[in-house]
Amino acid sequence: MSAIYRTQYGEVNISDDVLATISGLAATECYGLVGMANKNAKDGLVELLKKENLAKGVKVTTEGDEINVDLYIVVEFGTKISTIADNIISKVKYTVENMTGLKVRKVNINVQGVRV
Repeated sequence: MSAIYRTQYGEVNISDDVLATISGLAATECYGLVGMANKNAKDGLVELLKKENLAKGVKVTTEGDEINVDLYIVVEFGTKISTIADNIISKVKYTVENMTGLKVRKVNINVQGVRV
């Protein structure tokens, strides 16, 4: 599925993979984030994703012209998780809205693990 951005000249379809990559890159710029985790973590095993696979740690759902983003992250030990989450939410929302012109309704943070 893709998000549709309408202009007076026509429509622009933005793939969910593109939105996931933009969101993942924006999140990794935030302090306290060790990396992105796979959204299908089974048996409590969490693996950090490399930069090429950031979209696997992000789930994007589109409803009309609004986007919901779910991020699966690993945070740094000794940092306040609520502060990290607030920073990530504001950074991802700002970046996606400015790069695509679409409205971000929600950014959900799922902490999958803590690393030293």
